[in-house]
Amino acid sequence: MNSEDTLKRLKTVEGHLRGVIRMVEENEYCIDIIRQIQAIEAALNKVSSRILEDHLNSCVITAIQGNDKKERERVLKEITEVFEMSTKV
Repeated sequence: MNSEDTLKRLKTVEGHLRGVIRMVEENEYCIDIIRQIQAIEAALNKVSSRILEDHLNSCVITAIQGNDKKERERVLKEITEVFEMSTKV
């Protein structure tokens, strides 16, 4: 995913978030607000997944193919930390 596509997707999410803020300000139906928040979360997860995929296909592959053992360990630890954080509530 190129940065232009990433920015476009994030700006779309930003617009949705502004919509949710408006919904809360206007005291809209709670379930409708929750559904919109879930849509925002799904969109952010999609962006995050694509960024991670790009990272795996570039930085991680470069580190794994390189000769620096500490760099390999560092990038693998980062990936583990990202997955651990994603499972915390």
